[in-house]
Amino acid sequence: MKRVAVFCGSSIGFNPIYAEEAKKLGHFLAKQHIGLVYGGGKIGIMGTIADAVMESQGEVIGVIPDLLKHEEVAHTKITKMVVTRKMSKRKVKISKLVDGYIALAGGFGTLDELFEALTLGQLGIEGKPVGILNTNGYFDHTLRQLDIMVKEGFLKQLNRDMLFVNDSVEELIKMMDNYKAPRVSKVVNTVASK
Repeated sequence: MKRVAVFCGSSIGFNPIYAEEAKKLGHFLAKQHIGLVYGGGKIGIMGTIADAVMESQGEVIGVIPDLLKHEEVAHTKITKMVVTRKMSKRKVKISKLVDGYIALAGGFGTLDELFEALTLGQLGIEGKPVGILNTNGYFDHTLRQLDIMVKEGFLKQLNRDMLFVNDSVEELIKMMDNYKAPRVSKVVNTVASK
């Protein structure tokens, strides 16, 4: 992977472990010459990981929609900032820039971006690895919900297995580097009800 998108919170959270792991990921990406593409903010976990990559002389590309580009939000000390007109355009731009996706602790926006990346893979639109850095078990309940979706017949195990999860930065990147996208039909199979 030459660049990865990292989805994460614009808040720092209550437990300092989330910022510590974001820093660790940022330093690791820079040392591996993997560029960071992210939401463009200087606050929260977003700012923490961007600062860490920059501290280690890595590449950081922010992609921010015009409506969020306030002086107090947009990061001004990164490699490059791309401003889009809409949130939807931001997602498309990020997708075009990266070879994979990683989710860190965050809120609605983080989950939205994570599930969109998984859906693109499920539909065969993209064949990029998607990972979760599961710091402090943050995503445990989300992962249980995915297992329930498989159990109840709303998600195929093949698609559930597309999501890599680890609490180690190094192991997660290794898993993602070895990703082989599943062959998927362009037509969604449905079961007709009788």
